[in-house]
This record gives sequence, structure tokens and C-alpha cells, in this order.
Amino acid sequence: MHPAPPPAPTSVRFREAFLFWLKLGFISFGGPAGQIAIMHAELVERRRWISEKRFLHALNYCMLLPGPEAQQLATYIGWLLHRTWGGIVAGALFVLPSLFILIGLSWVYLRFGDVPVVAGIFYGIKPAVTALVLHAAHRIGTRALKNGWMWGIAAASFVAIFALNTPFPAIVLAAGLIGYFGSQRWPAVFALGGGHGNGHKGYGPALIDDDTLPPAHARFSRRHLAKVLAAGLALWLAAMAVLVATQGWQGTLTQMAWFFTKAALVTFGGAYAVLPYVYQGAVEHYHWLSGPQMIDGLALGETTPGPLIMVVAFVGFVGGWLQQVWGPDALFAGAAVAATVVTFVTFLPSFIFILAGGPLVEATHGKLGFTAPLSAITAAVVGVILNLALFFAYHLLWPKGSGGAFDAVSAVIAVGALVALFRFKMRVMPLLTLCALTGLTLKLVTT
Repeated sequence: MHPAPPPAPTSVRFREAFLFWLKLGFISFGGPAGQIAIMHAELVERRRWISEKRFLHALNYCMLLPGPEAQQLATYIGWLLHRTWGGIVAGALFVLPSLFILIGLSWVYLRFGDVPVVAGIFYGIKPAVTALVLHAAHRIGTRALKNGWMWGIAAASFVAIFALNTPFPAIVLAAGLIGYFGSQRWPAVFALGGGHGNGHKGYGPALIDDDTLPPAHARFSRRHLAKVLAAGLALWLAAMAVLVATQGWQGTLTQMAWFFTKAALVTFGGAYAVLPYVYQGAVEHYHWLSGPQMIDGLALGETTPGPLIMVVAFVGFVGGWLQQVWGPDALFAGAAVAATVVTFVTFLPSFIFILAGGPLVEATHGKLGFTAPLSAITAAVVGVILNLALFFAYHLLWPKGSGGAFDAVSAVIAVGALVALFRFKMRVMPLLTLCALTGLTLKLVTT
């Protein structure tokens, strides 16, 4: 005889949810997989605010959208529990701790980056970051490249961005069109593979259970859809209007807001997928920061809680500092504002997608015409990430360019990090800590 499961919670107070989302914002390490696992353990297994089936249904929805799926999942569940403000609070608290931490770490990086201790830590972390990008390409590839067509799309996207310097949005658009039209003739080729499965365990009855009817605010309404879209567009237009009025269209802050708005709309496949686009714009086109600084920013993003796409806050901070957006006497204030502006425009679309499109997009879940473009885009993302890994590896192994010396020590650390990831399945934080200590020890011994 098994004991009867405890009864489902009858309600969740807004204050209780607020404290949980705040806690989550400070402990959400480990990338999207780790963040989703934390939410599952807390919300499905322990607190039983939502059932396994409903949790997976929400997750699969978020995976179909551009943007960070873990942050969108938090926004979605907060919205189900406490309407619009619940979603806004859950999504914002997922991001804000990371923003504040990154602003502080970016300041330390710019002010003290040449100090031997800090330089040594980054010397060890950079090879680990290169290994993590290669590991991400492998992880996504094993899920996405299920047949020859998908391999072909991945190869074509690699050639397009590596040899032809094709903009990332063009690659996303082309892959989406291939998926949409290809699925009409060869549906089995473009069926969305992988995923998170449909089975579920029983953890006892939940507040939002399998058969719980959607609350009134979660039912589709054209009026609600129009209101949320209008509010989101008005927020974005107001922010852009203030920036244009104070900075001009060609001002650094205005151009950052415009560029990262576009970046937010092409983040299919997660942060690693959009990083090449950010690199193309921030490093090559606008020259807000250098290639090695971009690698350092990714290292900081890996070591802080929150979505990995928060590396854009580092890009904004460094760009705002180096471009002196508020003048030479207000370097920190200008850089902090730049990081905040970039974060705002990057995450605003995610809130709109959930709050406006939740009820509408749920109805399309499982329809091949909607999911096939995502399958093709995910395959293309593999080629794009591989290109990013090669870029990082080049700057890591030949830090002074092709005419400079080969950095054998960095190569050894990178190979060791790859072995730790692939052979021993080491988690991100222990790996980064070990590599940072290795780099620090080497730097202190050689100085």
C-alpha cells in the first residue's frame, strides 16, 4: 500500500510566487537545461504548482519561439498563475540579478583586466569557453541532424557564414523557407525531432493539473492580443524616441537598441546561435568591442546566473564604456545605461511572445507547417555555431594573429576541457572554476 499523495495546493499567493522567482534569478546557473531542471524540481515535483504534462506543454511552446526558452518558460508559468503581472515579474526577476551582476563584473574587467590575477583567470577560462561552444554544436547537432537533408542545411549554413560572410538573419530566413516548403513535399524529413518527450511521472495532484481548464486570461481573445501587441510596440517606440531625441539616430545607444532589437528576433536555437550575429554586428560592423573581449564576455556570461544571452549586457557595457556614450567623466554611468538599454530591447520581444501569443501559438503546437521551419533553422544553427567555435579557436590559439606564435598552453587547456565535457560529462561551473584556477596558477608562476 502506497500512502495517498498530499492534496494539491489550493492557491499560490503572489508574494509567495514573487519570492520564488527572485530566488530563481540568483540560482539559475547551468544554461537552459540546468534552469529548466531547477524549475521542474521546484514547481512540478516539490511545490506542485503545475503538473508535468502542463509543464512540458509550456516548454515545447517556448522552444518554438525565438529567445531564451528558460526565461520564457518562467514568464509563461508566472502568467498562468497570476495573469499579466505574474508573467512580467517572473520573467523580469529571471533577468535582473544577472544584469546587476554582469554590470559589476564588466566594470571589474575593464578597470582591472590587466591585473595578473584577473588576467590569469581569463587566460584559463577562454579555452574552456571555446570547448563549451564546440560542445554546444555537438549537443544541438545530435538532436537536429537526423537525416541527410539536415546535414546538408547545416553544411550550407556553415559555408554561407564562413566563406560568404552571409548575415545570420538571412541564413535563418532561408532555412525557415526550406523547412516550410520542403515539409509540404517531404513531411517526414522535416518532422521536429528530439524534444522533451511526452511521458510524465506522477508527483501528486497539482494546482494547474493535466485536466485543469485554462484560466480566463489564458483563452485567446483578439482584443487582448491587440492590447498586448500595442503596449509592447508603444514601449519599444517610446524607448527609441527617447534615444533618438537625446542621442540622434547615429548615436551609439540608439544603434545598440536598433541592432539588439533585430538580434532578439533571430535567436532561434538559443544564445550560441545568435552569438555569431552579435559578433558580426558588435565586433566587425560597429567596433563596439574586440574579438578577444567578446570571448571574455561569453566567459562572464557562463559564470553568472540567468540566460546565457545576457552576454549582450556585457557587449553593451563594454561598448558604452569604450565609446564614452555619456562622456569621459561618466564612463560607468554611460556603460551601465548601455547595458540596461541592450537588455531591455533584447528581452522585450520574449514578454510580448508569451503574453500576447501564448493562447494563439498553443493551438498550433504539433502542426508540421509551424514546426518544420524550426527543424530546418535548428539544423542551420549547427553550422553557424561551428563557425563561431572556429572563430574563438583561432583567436585563442593565435592571439596575435596568424603571423604570431601558437599558444600551446591554451591548446592543452582547451583539449582538457573538451575531454572533461565529452568523456566525463563535467558541468559548466566546475569546468570553468578548474580552468580559471589553472590559468591563474600559470600566470602567477610565470610572472
